[in-house]
Amino acid sequence: MLRDRFQAIALEYGRNKTPRVSAKGHGDLARLILAEAEKQGVFVSQDPQLLSLLARLEVGDEIPQDMYTAVAVILSWVYWLKGMEPGDEKKGLTRAP
Repeated sequence: MLRDRFQAIALEYGRNKTPRVSAKGHGDLARLILAEAEKQGVFVSQDPQLLSLLARLEVGDEIPQDMYTAVAVILSWVYWLKGMEPGDEKKGLTRAP
């Protein structure tokens, strides 16, 4: 049986010093993760290379130092889309997209 190759990985940042993997899955689980992200207004990035690197991690794992730059690019994009600056999430500041 062929495994559904559709994947999703969610990152959490703001409460932690380092971003962490908060969810990951293949196939139907990946679709549920994306559906929940959309429902919650979470921005989604499609980056196959980063996905392949993050897929090596388990839920709860911190992002290793060699992935900081790639993840920082995604986070800076999300901050820009939300009209936020780093540190706003720790102050409880969010702005409508």
